[in-house]
Amino acid sequence: MHLKIIPSFLMFFFSATIFAQVATEIYLFDLKKTDSTYVLSNPINISDNEGYDNQPSFTEDGLAVLFASTRKGQTDIARYDIVENYRNWITNTEVSEYSPAPYYGKKKNFTCVRFENDEQLLYKYSYRGKKPEVLIPNLNIGYYVWFDKNIVITFVLGDTETLQVSNFKYKIKYPIEENIGRSLNRIPTPFSKDPSKISYISKSHGTPEIYEIDPLSSESKYLVDAIEGSEDLAWTPEGTILMGKDDKIYKFKPGKDKDWKSIWIESDLPLKNITRLTVSPNGDKITIVVNE
Repeated sequence: MHLKIIPSFLMFFFSATIFAQVATEIYLFDLKKTDSTYVLSNPINISDNEGYDNQPSFTEDGLAVLFASTRKGQTDIARYDIVENYRNWITNTEVSEYSPAPYYGKKKNFTCVRFENDEQLLYKYSYRGKKPEVLIPNLNIGYYVWFDKNIVITFVLGDTETLQVSNFKYKIKYPIEENIGRSLNRIPTPFSKDPSKISYISKSHGTPEIYEIDPLSSESKYLVDAIEGSEDLAWTPEGTILMGKDDKIYKFKPGKDKDWKSIWIESDLPLKNITRLTVSPNGDKITIVVNE
């Protein structure tokens, strides 16, 4: 598949669409599984900042959350320590960074999408302040997910958004799907750290649909229709999909549930327009993004 080069004025348009600067906040909840559902409780506003606070991602040990946050007219990356209830900035550059995530298997580093010179490139950053390094040159990326230590799956910008695999071990990259949504997730694999598949939302059939796909073979399988009007999902370690809409969160477990069911939120907070969700590695915490 041929990926077209995007003119700079169109890249600005895509960037404004991909990273829309809606004023948002990030809440951290305790997440508890019951016999038939999940319960969210004990909310904490971990961003507590005017403007855009979004794209949360748990560190691999589940003890901290990385997220994009507005500061002095641009977007930097912040880190919230769950145990210490402490937030600090971990980037301080003249450009904006988005979509932070732990660098798979490398505790001293994290990755993010850096917007500079009309390009959105995936970078590796060091917690120790070393110079950032481009991981995939000349590939304009909106979103991504690490599959394992050698493979990253990316949402590539273009006339049609493309799901693409970059394999650092073999130094190859190739597209495996197109017309996709922004939510890319590893599907938990019982008794193994490494997943065997990822999930994505397909927009090729009218109604958005959730699929699983093997990035090595490109074999895909339909799972369920996405919640209407929702762009984002997360997986629990037990293999349940969570999606949010308005002030509710819904669950669906492939192979068990027949339709989406709402879960209980123990909070009187005015949770408006729930979008992104992220579940901690051991499943005891969840972050949700809501409008301010």
